[in-house]
Amino acid sequence: MTKSDLRRQFFVLIFVAGILIASLILVDYVKPPIERYFSALFTTVSQDQINISIELIENFFLIVKIILWFVLVVTFVRFVNTLLFETLLRKTSSYEISTLVRNIFTVIICLVAFFFILQTYYPSAYEKLAPIFTGSAIIGVVIGLALQDTLGNLFAGLAMQADQPFQIGDVVSIDGKGSGVIESISWRGMKIRTFQNKLLIISNSVLGKEAIEVAPRDNLNARLVFFNTLYANSPAKTSQVIREVVRQVENVSPKMRPVVRVRNLGDNGIDWEIKYWAEDYTKFNDTDAQIRQRILYAFQREKIDVPYPTRTLHIENKVQENAFAETTNRIFERLSNVPIFAPLSDDETKQLAESSLIRVFAPGEHIVRQGQPGKSMFVIHRGSVFVQLKEEGAAKNVQKLVEGDFFGEMGLFTGEPRSATVVVEDETEVLEISNISLKPILENNPELVESFSQLIEERRAFLQTIQTESNNDVEKIDKSGVFDSIKKFFGL
Repeated sequence: MTKSDLRRQFFVLIFVAGILIASLILVDYVKPPIERYFSALFTTVSQDQINISIELIENFFLIVKIILWFVLVVTFVRFVNTLLFETLLRKTSSYEISTLVRNIFTVIICLVAFFFILQTYYPSAYEKLAPIFTGSAIIGVVIGLALQDTLGNLFAGLAMQADQPFQIGDVVSIDGKGSGVIESISWRGMKIRTFQNKLLIISNSVLGKEAIEVAPRDNLNARLVFFNTLYANSPAKTSQVIREVVRQVENVSPKMRPVVRVRNLGDNGIDWEIKYWAEDYTKFNDTDAQIRQRILYAFQREKIDVPYPTRTLHIENKVQENAFAETTNRIFERLSNVPIFAPLSDDETKQLAESSLIRVFAPGEHIVRQGQPGKSMFVIHRGSVFVQLKEEGAAKNVQKLVEGDFFGEMGLFTGEPRSATVVVEDETEVLEISNISLKPILENNPELVESFSQLIEERRAFLQTIQTESNNDVEKIDKSGVFDSIKKFFGL
């Protein structure tokens, strides 16, 4: 609550209190004339009837005073609630329990004020009612039975608030009830917003009897994701590939290294589990789904197979088509249009196309990282990527590459570390050409080294301009340096 709101509440309290106090004073001035009026009006009746009328009038004004005093107390209590629970406790870690404490505070103050006012204006009535409220076992039993659930919720809520096993914003899971994010905690129960955007309300008395799994909001909570591979696939390679994939997923904490381990040796293959730590546990469903998606893409790139059940009978011998497979002719056409491969003949380009690898990356994945060693280059066959450079510790997009563009040629020809990071924008299919594919071509035709060195020098000058605009220092290599680097890298 802002200072202006608090100031407005204070003026409202002063205004209402002034009206109520003025009304109480006015009652004392209005009562005598009314009593005299009724005494003069009933001159023809007996004195006993006149006394009864005066007594009724006095009781009426007493009731009015009690009501005015009680309204004044309620107004004061509301202001104290606003000041204490909505202003002061909001700045502390105990704000979640303010609703419960405020309700108890309001009830206690109102009850005490009611009995005090009643004792002041009706002492005889208070003496008669007090034993009933304090000592009657019958009334106690009736109230106890009538308020059994309410009192159960109240005391269970007090016990949980004293222990504080969970707070607003935590993710909780209750067996047989559901799971979701805590929205509010009160003296009656807890409201949980489920992951289907429904509201689940559970009373405190029920919560006190249930086993509750809590994922605190300010904690790195772990998740498990499962997958399977064939026994023919290398466990070491699978572990390394999947760990790197998981580390790149959004919401996976970089503070804790993901764990990829063998869970079981099953009937159909190796059962794996991934353990990662989520920065925001409320988004674990989306994070799990993204990890599974990245695993599928990694399986397609690295030729890792998902096992079929061993009891499944495959009658048809037809080879399953890969959705991302391309014919050699189409790859040949793509490489023929890459300027850096212009010195190659058609036969040499076809030889390079046959040895190229097709790799598919999901949105947000890193194809290469700045500083990593490189021994291959990539040609974008479908999709688009961003070239990123580090500027003041943060990644900055400096160029967008689309279908037909290429990157990483310095790694292919000279083995230099990657000078930039390349991040996938949309689902992207790239052709990877390794130095092993290019080496036989250069050995058969050494004159190509001169042509490649000229093209690489022109390409290097172009990239130098882009990186200079991004305030990055680029190591300059002259023409002879590129020529010697290519010969040395390929052992020519």
